[in-house]
Amino acid sequence: MIRRRQVLAAVLLAAGPALAAGSPGLVRVRLSTKLGDILLELRGDKAPATTANFLRYVVERRMDHGTFYRRSVPPGSKTFDYGVIQGGLQNDPAWILPPVRHESTARTGLKHTNGAISMGRRAPGTATSDFFICAGDQSYLDADPSGPGDNLGFACFGYVVEGMETVEKIMALPVSPTAGVGTMKGEMLRNPLPITARRV
Repeated sequence: MIRRRQVLAAVLLAAGPALAAGSPGLVRVRLSTKLGDILLELRGDKAPATTANFLRYVVERRMDHGTFYRRSVPPGSKTFDYGVIQGGLQNDPAWILPPVRHESTARTGLKHTNGAISMGRRAPGTATSDFFICAGDQSYLDADPSGPGDNLGFACFGYVVEGMETVEKIMALPVSPTAGVGTMKGEMLRNPLPITARRV
């Protein structure tokens, strides 16, 4: 339960981009870092609004001003094969776009399985640039219409097709013991990792 709360808190903080017109279909995007690359396949056929939004950040080179800045793993983890890494622009007003509408996993059919990329948010419809990548299956991040309260989950919009070893390297990076608030304390990377994002 602690692990679940930690990872959930890690993705509730962020909010993401304005809609680009049209459905982009299947699209690949490469996130490059000094620790290696992560190749994503975005599911514009299933989550067109979220995919188009993310692509706008990529095509307009806005995401090049972003970083991986946070990781959430189980307390005392030594294997770094379960949790999330979070990246984006952290609501930097110089680069963020208006929020994107929420695309529930109940509608898209996409699931938060190993390698899923999804949008961080507060309330549904508040996602801006910030996203997270799952290591390990995390079905509790999916929508659960029978659940209490905000049961719409997070907007998964694609999957890692190459580079999960890079995800695990990022999860193993040192964190600041004092940065972050509440359950996020101790999860912020000591040195955020710059991202270069390109459509391929």
